[in-house]
Amino acid sequence: MQQLSDRLQALFGAHPWIQSLLCLAALVLVAWLSDRLARRWLLRGVERLTRASPVQWDDAIVARGVLRRVADVLPALVLYLGIPLVPLLPAALVLLVRNVAMAWVVFTLALAASGLLSAVNDVYSATPRAQTRPIKSYLQLAKLLVFVLAGVLVVAILVERSPLLLLSGLGAMAAVLMLVFKDTILSLVASVQLSGHDMLRVGDWIEMPALQADGDVIDIALHTVKVQNWDKTITTIPTHRLISEPYRNWRGMQESGGRRIKRALHVDQGSIRYLEPEERERMARVSLLSEYLARKQEELEAFNAALEDAGKEPVNTRRLTNVGTFRAYVEAYLRHHPGIHQGMTLLVRQLQPGPTGLPIEVYCFTRTVRWAEYEAIQSDLFDHLVAVLPEFGLRVFQQPGGGDLERGLARLGGHQGPLREAQARLG
Repeated sequence: MQQLSDRLQALFGAHPWIQSLLCLAALVLVAWLSDRLARRWLLRGVERLTRASPVQWDDAIVARGVLRRVADVLPALVLYLGIPLVPLLPAALVLLVRNVAMAWVVFTLALAASGLLSAVNDVYSATPRAQTRPIKSYLQLAKLLVFVLAGVLVVAILVERSPLLLLSGLGAMAAVLMLVFKDTILSLVASVQLSGHDMLRVGDWIEMPALQADGDVIDIALHTVKVQNWDKTITTIPTHRLISEPYRNWRGMQESGGRRIKRALHVDQGSIRYLEPEERERMARVSLLSEYLARKQEELEAFNAALEDAGKEPVNTRRLTNVGTFRAYVEAYLRHHPGIHQGMTLLVRQLQPGPTGLPIEVYCFTRTVRWAEYEAIQSDLFDHLVAVLPEFGLRVFQQPGGGDLERGLARLGGHQGPLREAQARLG
Protein backbone atom coordinates (compact mmCIF):
# COMPACT_ATOMS: atom_id res chain seq x y z
CA MET A 1 0.00 0.00 0.00
CA GLN A 2 2.83 2.35 0.86
CA GLN A 3 4.50 1.54 -2.45
CA LEU A 4 1.23 2.33 -4.32
CA SER A 5 0.99 5.62 -2.50
CA ASP A 6 4.59 6.48 -3.33
CA ARG A 7 4.04 5.63 -6.98
CA LEU A 8 0.91 7.81 -7.15
CA GLN A 9 2.73 10.71 -5.56
CA ALA A 10 5.55 10.31 -8.01
CA LEU A 11 3.05 10.16 -10.90
CA PHE A 12 1.18 13.21 -9.69
CA GLY A 13 4.47 15.02 -9.15
CA ALA A 14 5.60 14.29 -12.68
CA HIS A 15 2.13 14.90 -14.19
CA PRO A 16 0.11 17.24 -11.94
CA TRP A 17 -2.66 17.58 -14.51
CA ILE A 18 -3.63 13.94 -13.88
CA GLN A 19 -4.49 14.77 -10.26
CA SER A 20 -6.60 17.73 -11.40
CA LEU A 21 -8.36 15.60 -13.98
CA LEU A 22 -9.16 12.85 -11.48
CA CYS A 23 -10.48 15.33 -8.92
CA LEU A 24 -12.54 17.03 -11.59
CA ALA A 25 -13.98 13.68 -12.70
CA ALA A 26 -14.79 12.85 -9.08
CA LEU A 27 -16.56 16.18 -8.68
CA VAL A 28 -18.64 15.58 -11.80
CA LEU A 29 -19.46 12.08 -10.55
CA VAL A 30 -20.60 13.46 -7.17
CA ALA A 31 -22.75 16.06 -8.96
CA TRP A 32 -24.31 13.36 -11.13
CA LEU A 33 -24.94 11.11 -8.12
CA SER A 34 -26.53 13.99 -6.24
CA ASP A 35 -28.82 14.63 -9.20
CA ARG A 36 -29.82 10.96 -9.39
CA LEU A 37 -30.34 10.86 -5.64
CA ALA A 38 -32.53 13.95 -5.71
CA ARG A 39 -34.60 12.75 -8.65
CA ARG A 40 -34.88 9.02 -8.01
CA TRP A 41 -35.21 8.95 -4.24
CA LEU A 42 -36.14 12.26 -2.72
CA LEU A 43 -38.30 13.58 -5.56
CA ARG A 44 -40.21 10.35 -6.09
CA GLY A 45 -40.80 10.00 -2.37
CA VAL A 46 -42.18 13.51 -2.12
CA GLU A 47 -44.42 12.95 -5.16
CA ARG A 48 -45.87 9.81 -3.58
CA LEU A 49 -46.65 11.73 -0.41
CA THR A 50 -48.36 14.53 -2.32
CA ARG A 51 -50.52 12.10 -4.29
CA ALA A 52 -51.61 10.46 -1.06
CA SER A 53 -52.44 13.81 0.50
CA PRO A 54 -56.14 14.81 0.45
CA VAL A 55 -55.41 18.44 -0.42
CA GLN A 56 -55.19 19.60 -4.04
CA TRP A 57 -52.58 22.36 -4.01
CA ASP A 58 -49.64 19.97 -3.59
CA ASP A 59 -50.84 17.96 -6.62
CA ALA A 60 -50.81 21.16 -8.67
CA ILE A 61 -47.24 21.90 -7.53
CA VAL A 62 -46.10 18.44 -8.61
CA ALA A 63 -47.97 18.67 -11.93
CA ARG A 64 -46.28 21.98 -12.75
CA GLY A 65 -42.81 20.49 -12.12
CA VAL A 66 -41.87 22.85 -9.28
CA LEU A 67 -40.10 20.13 -7.28
CA ARG A 68 -38.17 18.92 -10.34
CA ARG A 69 -36.89 22.43 -10.94
CA VAL A 70 -35.78 22.71 -7.33
CA ALA A 71 -34.04 19.33 -7.59
CA ASP A 72 -31.98 20.68 -10.52
CA VAL A 73 -30.35 23.13 -8.10
CA LEU A 74 -28.49 20.39 -6.16
CA PRO A 75 -25.87 19.36 -8.79
CA ALA A 76 -25.17 23.02 -9.56
CA LEU A 77 -24.54 23.67 -5.86
CA VAL A 78 -22.18 20.69 -5.72
CA LEU A 79 -20.17 22.14 -8.61
CA TYR A 80 -20.24 25.61 -7.05
CA LEU A 81 -18.94 24.37 -3.71
CA GLY A 82 -16.61 21.65 -5.00
CA ILE A 83 -14.78 23.36 -7.86
CA PRO A 84 -12.45 25.34 -5.51
CA LEU A 85 -11.29 22.02 -4.01
CA VAL A 86 -9.94 20.77 -7.33
CA PRO A 87 -6.16 21.38 -7.20
CA LEU A 88 -4.09 23.23 -9.75
CA LEU A 89 -7.06 24.70 -11.64
CA PRO A 90 -6.59 28.24 -12.95
CA ALA A 91 -8.34 30.84 -10.85
CA ALA A 92 -10.14 32.20 -13.89
CA LEU A 93 -11.58 28.76 -14.67
CA VAL A 94 -12.70 28.27 -11.07
CA LEU A 95 -14.39 31.65 -11.09
CA LEU A 96 -16.09 30.93 -14.43
CA VAL A 97 -17.48 27.58 -13.24
CA ARG A 98 -18.72 29.10 -9.98
CA ASN A 99 -20.40 31.98 -11.82
CA VAL A 100 -22.05 29.70 -14.36
CA ALA A 101 -23.23 27.34 -11.59
CA MET A 102 -24.71 30.20 -9.58
CA ALA A 103 -26.36 31.66 -12.69
CA TRP A 104 -27.88 28.23 -13.34
CA VAL A 105 -29.20 28.14 -9.77
CA VAL A 106 -30.84 31.55 -10.20
CA PHE A 107 -32.37 30.58 -13.56
CA THR A 108 -33.66 27.26 -12.22
CA LEU A 109 -35.22 28.93 -9.19
CA ALA A 110 -36.92 31.42 -11.52
CA LEU A 111 -38.41 28.52 -13.48
CA ALA A 112 -39.56 26.94 -10.21
CA ALA A 113 -41.17 30.23 -9.15
CA SER A 114 -42.94 30.42 -12.52
CA GLY A 115 -44.23 26.88 -12.08
CA LEU A 116 -45.39 27.75 -8.57
CA LEU A 117 -47.38 30.72 -9.91
CA SER A 118 -48.94 28.46 -12.54
CA ALA A 119 -49.89 26.00 -9.79
CA VAL A 120 -51.53 28.85 -7.85
CA ASN A 121 -53.58 29.68 -10.96
CA ASP A 122 -54.59 26.02 -11.38
CA VAL A 123 -55.80 25.81 -7.78
CA TYR A 124 -57.61 29.14 -7.96
CA SER A 125 -59.25 28.29 -11.30
CA ALA A 126 -61.03 25.37 -9.63
CA THR A 127 -62.85 27.74 -7.25
CA PRO A 128 -66.20 29.41 -8.09
CA ARG A 129 -64.69 32.85 -7.58
CA ALA A 130 -62.37 32.31 -10.55
CA GLN A 131 -65.31 32.71 -12.94
CA THR A 132 -65.86 36.30 -11.84
CA ARG A 133 -62.37 37.32 -10.69
CA PRO A 134 -59.68 35.59 -12.77
CA ILE A 135 -56.09 36.21 -11.65
CA LYS A 136 -54.24 34.74 -14.61
CA SER A 137 -53.24 38.13 -15.99
CA TYR A 138 -51.78 39.21 -12.63
CA LEU A 139 -49.84 35.96 -12.31
CA GLN A 140 -48.46 36.43 -15.81
CA LEU A 141 -47.27 39.89 -14.80
CA ALA A 142 -45.65 38.38 -11.71
CA LYS A 143 -43.90 35.80 -13.93
CA LEU A 144 -42.62 38.60 -16.14
CA LEU A 145 -41.19 40.41 -13.11
CA VAL A 146 -39.59 37.18 -11.84
CA PHE A 147 -37.83 36.55 -15.14
CA VAL A 148 -36.74 40.19 -15.46
CA LEU A 149 -35.24 40.04 -11.98
CA ALA A 150 -33.65 36.66 -12.70
CA GLY A 151 -32.18 38.02 -15.93
CA VAL A 152 -30.64 40.97 -14.09
CA LEU A 153 -29.17 38.64 -11.43
CA VAL A 154 -27.77 36.22 -14.03
CA VAL A 155 -26.09 39.02 -15.94
CA ALA A 156 -24.75 40.52 -12.71
CA ILE A 157 -23.31 37.15 -11.66
CA LEU A 158 -21.69 36.46 -15.03
CA VAL A 159 -20.08 39.92 -15.35
CA GLU A 160 -19.37 40.13 -11.60
CA ARG A 161 -21.16 43.41 -11.10
CA SER A 162 -23.64 44.53 -8.49
CA PRO A 163 -27.30 44.02 -9.48
CA LEU A 164 -28.05 47.50 -8.15
CA LEU A 165 -25.61 48.93 -10.67
CA LEU A 166 -27.43 47.16 -13.49
CA LEU A 167 -30.82 48.28 -12.18
CA SER A 168 -29.62 51.88 -12.03
CA GLY A 169 -28.57 51.53 -15.65
CA LEU A 170 -32.05 50.31 -16.51
CA GLY A 171 -33.45 53.59 -15.21
CA ALA A 172 -31.74 55.38 -18.07
CA MET A 173 -33.46 52.98 -20.46
CA ALA A 174 -36.95 53.69 -19.09
CA ALA A 175 -38.12 55.25 -22.36
CA VAL A 176 -36.93 52.23 -24.32
CA LEU A 177 -38.53 49.85 -21.84
CA MET A 178 -41.81 51.76 -22.04
CA LEU A 179 -41.74 51.31 -25.80
CA VAL A 180 -40.82 47.64 -25.61
CA PHE A 181 -43.40 46.84 -22.95
CA LYS A 182 -46.10 49.15 -24.30
CA ASP A 183 -48.53 46.31 -25.03
CA THR A 184 -47.84 44.74 -21.65
CA ILE A 185 -48.60 47.99 -19.82
CA LEU A 186 -51.77 48.56 -21.83
CA SER A 187 -52.86 44.98 -21.25
CA LEU A 188 -52.20 45.25 -17.52
CA VAL A 189 -54.33 48.39 -17.22
CA ALA A 190 -57.07 46.75 -19.31
CA SER A 191 -56.97 43.59 -17.18
CA VAL A 192 -57.36 45.63 -13.99
CA GLN A 193 -60.34 47.49 -15.46
CA LEU A 194 -61.99 44.35 -16.82
CA SER A 195 -61.60 42.56 -13.51
CA GLY A 196 -62.38 45.54 -11.27
CA HIS A 197 -65.59 46.46 -13.10
CA ASP A 198 -66.59 42.84 -13.74
CA MET A 199 -66.81 43.52 -17.46
CA LEU A 200 -65.70 40.10 -18.66
CA ARG A 201 -65.62 36.57 -17.28
CA VAL A 202 -64.61 33.18 -18.58
CA GLY A 203 -67.76 31.64 -20.06
CA ASP A 204 -69.32 34.94 -21.18
CA TRP A 205 -70.82 35.09 -24.66
CA ILE A 206 -69.50 38.19 -26.40
CA GLU A 207 -69.81 39.72 -29.86
CA MET A 208 -67.08 41.91 -31.35
CA PRO A 209 -67.84 42.35 -35.07
CA ALA A 210 -64.68 44.40 -35.67
CA LEU A 211 -62.58 41.28 -34.97
CA GLN A 212 -65.18 38.73 -36.15
CA ALA A 213 -65.55 37.35 -32.63
CA ASP A 214 -68.88 35.79 -31.67
CA GLY A 215 -68.80 33.08 -29.03
CA ASP A 216 -67.77 32.11 -25.52
CA VAL A 217 -64.73 33.47 -23.69
CA ILE A 218 -62.49 30.49 -22.88
CA ASP A 219 -59.39 32.23 -21.54
CA ILE A 220 -58.46 35.63 -20.11
CA ALA A 221 -54.71 36.27 -20.01
CA LEU A 222 -52.52 39.33 -19.59
CA HIS A 223 -52.08 40.09 -23.29
CA THR A 224 -54.95 38.25 -24.96
CA VAL A 225 -58.52 37.05 -24.51
CA LYS A 226 -59.49 33.88 -26.40
CA VAL A 227 -63.02 33.53 -27.77
CA GLN A 228 -64.30 30.24 -29.17
CA ASN A 229 -66.73 31.19 -31.92
CA TRP A 230 -69.87 29.20 -32.66
CA ASP A 231 -68.16 27.62 -35.68
CA LYS A 232 -65.51 26.30 -33.22
CA THR A 233 -62.79 28.63 -34.49
CA ILE A 234 -60.73 30.61 -31.99
CA THR A 235 -60.43 34.41 -32.12
CA THR A 236 -57.62 35.98 -30.10
CA ILE A 237 -58.37 39.54 -28.98
CA PRO A 238 -55.73 41.86 -27.48
CA THR A 239 -56.87 42.63 -23.95
CA HIS A 240 -56.53 46.39 -24.30
CA ARG A 241 -58.92 46.43 -27.29
CA LEU A 242 -61.76 45.27 -25.03
CA ILE A 243 -61.41 48.62 -23.26
CA SER A 244 -60.89 50.87 -26.27
CA GLU A 245 -63.43 49.28 -28.65
CA PRO A 246 -67.12 48.39 -28.23
CA TYR A 247 -68.33 44.82 -27.86
CA ARG A 248 -71.53 43.14 -26.70
CA ASN A 249 -71.64 40.89 -23.65
CA TRP A 250 -74.68 38.60 -23.48
CA ARG A 251 -74.18 37.75 -19.80
CA GLY A 252 -77.03 40.05 -18.75
CA MET A 253 -79.42 38.15 -20.99
CA GLN A 254 -78.25 34.80 -19.64
CA GLU A 255 -78.62 35.93 -16.03
CA SER A 256 -82.06 37.50 -16.61
CA GLY A 257 -83.65 34.18 -17.53
CA GLY A 258 -85.26 35.45 -20.74
CA ARG A 259 -84.11 36.09 -24.28
CA ARG A 260 -85.71 38.68 -26.52
CA ILE A 261 -87.78 37.98 -29.62
CA LYS A 262 -87.98 41.00 -31.89
CA ARG A 263 -89.31 40.10 -35.32
CA ALA A 264 -91.92 41.55 -37.66
CA LEU A 265 -94.50 40.14 -40.06
CA HIS A 266 -94.91 42.31 -43.18
CA VAL A 267 -98.61 42.50 -44.03
CA ASP A 268 -99.77 43.38 -47.53
CA GLN A 269 -101.49 46.74 -47.05
CA GLY A 270 -103.94 45.94 -49.84
CA SER A 271 -105.48 43.24 -47.64
CA ILE A 272 -106.28 45.58 -44.72
CA ARG A 273 -110.02 46.35 -44.39
CA TYR A 274 -112.94 46.60 -41.96
CA LEU A 275 -114.44 43.45 -40.51
CA GLU A 276 -117.89 42.42 -41.69
CA PRO A 277 -120.53 41.54 -39.06
CA GLU A 278 -120.45 37.84 -39.92
CA GLU A 279 -116.65 37.87 -39.58
CA ARG A 280 -116.97 39.42 -36.14
CA GLU A 281 -119.41 36.71 -35.11
CA ARG A 282 -117.11 34.00 -36.42
CA MET A 283 -114.08 35.40 -34.65
CA ALA A 284 -116.02 35.90 -31.41
CA ARG A 285 -116.06 32.10 -31.13
CA VAL A 286 -112.23 32.13 -30.87
CA SER A 287 -111.47 31.91 -27.14
CA LEU A 288 -108.50 34.28 -27.35
CA LEU A 289 -110.62 36.96 -29.06
CA SER A 290 -114.04 36.69 -27.41
CA GLU A 291 -113.26 39.01 -24.50
CA TYR A 292 -111.45 41.52 -26.71
CA LEU A 293 -114.26 41.67 -29.31
CA ALA A 294 -116.96 42.07 -26.66
CA ARG A 295 -115.09 44.89 -24.93
CA LYS A 296 -114.20 46.57 -28.23
CA GLN A 297 -117.75 46.31 -29.53
CA GLU A 298 -119.13 48.07 -26.46
CA GLU A 299 -116.53 50.79 -26.79
CA LEU A 300 -117.26 51.37 -30.48
CA GLU A 301 -121.02 51.35 -30.04
CA ALA A 302 -120.79 53.97 -27.29
CA PHE A 303 -118.49 56.14 -29.39
CA ASN A 304 -120.60 55.88 -32.54
CA ALA A 305 -123.85 56.53 -30.66
CA ALA A 306 -122.38 59.81 -29.41
CA LEU A 307 -121.51 60.75 -32.99
CA GLU A 308 -125.03 60.02 -34.22
CA ASP A 309 -126.53 62.10 -31.43
CA ALA A 310 -124.28 64.97 -32.50
CA GLY A 311 -125.46 64.65 -36.11
CA LYS A 312 -122.06 63.66 -37.49
CA GLU A 313 -121.63 61.83 -40.79
CA PRO A 314 -121.31 58.02 -40.66
CA VAL A 315 -117.84 58.31 -42.16
CA ASN A 316 -116.62 59.43 -38.74
CA THR A 317 -117.69 56.24 -37.03
CA ARG A 318 -115.15 53.73 -35.74
CA ARG A 319 -115.13 50.11 -36.88
CA LEU A 320 -113.10 47.02 -36.22
CA THR A 321 -110.33 46.27 -38.70
CA ASN A 322 -108.86 42.90 -39.51
CA VAL A 323 -105.31 44.05 -38.78
CA GLY A 324 -106.28 45.49 -35.38
CA THR A 325 -108.07 42.26 -34.49
CA PHE A 326 -105.02 40.31 -35.61
CA ARG A 327 -102.79 42.37 -33.32
CA ALA A 328 -105.13 41.67 -30.42
CA TYR A 329 -105.06 37.96 -31.25
CA VAL A 330 -101.25 37.88 -31.36
CA GLU A 331 -100.98 39.61 -27.98
CA ALA A 332 -103.52 37.24 -26.41
CA TYR A 333 -101.70 34.29 -27.98
CA LEU A 334 -98.41 35.46 -26.43
CA ARG A 335 -100.08 35.99 -23.05
CA HIS A 336 -101.15 32.35 -23.02
CA HIS A 337 -98.00 30.85 -24.55
CA PRO A 338 -96.10 28.64 -22.04
CA GLY A 339 -92.74 29.50 -23.58
CA ILE A 340 -93.11 33.29 -23.31
CA HIS A 341 -91.91 35.09 -20.18
CA GLN A 342 -94.86 36.99 -18.74
CA GLY A 343 -92.77 39.05 -16.32
CA MET A 344 -90.87 40.90 -19.06
CA THR A 345 -91.86 43.35 -21.77
CA LEU A 346 -94.52 41.98 -24.11
CA LEU A 347 -96.12 44.00 -26.87
CA VAL A 348 -97.33 43.78 -30.46
CA ARG A 349 -96.96 47.00 -32.44
CA GLN A 350 -97.12 48.50 -35.91
CA LEU A 351 -93.98 49.93 -37.42
CA GLN A 352 -93.62 52.51 -40.16
CA PRO A 353 -95.30 51.26 -43.38
CA GLY A 354 -92.98 50.95 -46.34
CA PRO A 355 -92.51 49.40 -49.77
CA THR A 356 -92.54 45.94 -48.17
CA GLY A 357 -95.92 46.39 -46.48
CA LEU A 358 -97.04 47.13 -42.93
CA PRO A 359 -94.69 45.56 -40.34
CA ILE A 360 -96.44 44.01 -37.33
CA GLU A 361 -93.64 43.53 -34.81
CA VAL A 362 -93.65 40.98 -32.00
CA TYR A 363 -91.57 42.09 -29.02
CA CYS A 364 -91.34 39.64 -26.13
CA PHE A 365 -88.98 37.36 -24.18
CA THR A 366 -88.80 33.60 -23.94
CA ARG A 367 -88.61 31.76 -20.63
CA THR A 368 -85.34 30.12 -21.62
CA VAL A 369 -81.97 31.46 -22.70
CA ARG A 370 -80.78 28.23 -24.31
CA TRP A 371 -80.11 28.86 -27.95
CA ALA A 372 -81.80 25.77 -29.42
CA GLU A 373 -84.89 26.11 -27.21
CA TYR A 374 -85.13 29.83 -27.96
CA GLU A 375 -85.00 29.26 -31.72
CA ALA A 376 -87.59 26.49 -31.47
CA ILE A 377 -90.04 28.73 -29.57
CA GLN A 378 -89.50 31.63 -31.97
CA SER A 379 -89.95 29.42 -35.05
CA ASP A 380 -93.11 27.74 -33.69
CA LEU A 381 -94.54 31.15 -32.83
CA PHE A 382 -94.11 32.61 -36.29
CA ASP A 383 -95.13 29.36 -37.98
CA HIS A 384 -98.48 29.74 -36.26
CA LEU A 385 -98.84 33.47 -36.96
CA VAL A 386 -98.10 33.12 -40.66
CA ALA A 387 -100.53 30.20 -40.93
CA VAL A 388 -103.35 31.98 -39.05
CA LEU A 389 -102.99 35.26 -40.93
CA PRO A 390 -105.48 34.34 -43.75
CA GLU A 391 -108.16 33.72 -41.09
CA PHE A 392 -108.23 37.51 -40.66
CA GLY A 393 -108.34 38.20 -44.38
CA LEU A 394 -104.70 39.35 -44.40
CA ARG A 395 -101.83 38.45 -46.69
CA VAL A 396 -98.09 38.37 -46.03
CA PHE A 397 -96.16 40.68 -48.32
CA GLN A 398 -93.29 39.16 -50.29
CA GLN A 399 -91.39 40.01 -53.43
CA PRO A 400 -92.83 38.36 -56.58
CA GLY A 401 -91.21 35.04 -57.38
CA GLY A 402 -91.39 32.54 -60.22
CA GLY A 403 -94.64 31.02 -58.96
CA ASP A 404 -96.28 34.44 -58.72
CA LEU A 405 -95.35 35.20 -62.32
CA GLU A 406 -96.71 31.86 -63.51
CA ARG A 407 -100.04 32.45 -61.77
CA GLY A 408 -100.19 35.96 -63.24
CA LEU A 409 -99.59 34.67 -66.76
CA ALA A 410 -102.19 31.94 -66.22
CA ARG A 411 -104.78 34.58 -65.34
CA LEU A 412 -103.88 36.48 -68.49
CA GLY A 413 -104.27 33.34 -70.59
CA GLY A 414 -107.99 33.91 -71.08
CA HIS A 415 -107.34 37.44 -72.39
CA GLN A 416 -104.73 36.51 -74.99
CA GLY A 417 -107.36 36.51 -77.79
CA PRO A 418 -108.22 40.22 -77.43
CA LEU A 419 -104.52 40.99 -77.07
CA ARG A 420 -103.71 39.24 -80.36
CA GLU A 421 -106.56 41.07 -82.14
CA ALA A 422 -105.21 44.37 -80.88
CA GLN A 423 -101.73 43.45 -82.12
CA ALA A 424 -103.16 42.50 -85.54
CA ARG A 425 -104.95 45.83 -85.86
CA LEU A 426 -101.78 47.65 -84.97
CA GLY A 427 -100.13 45.82 -87.80
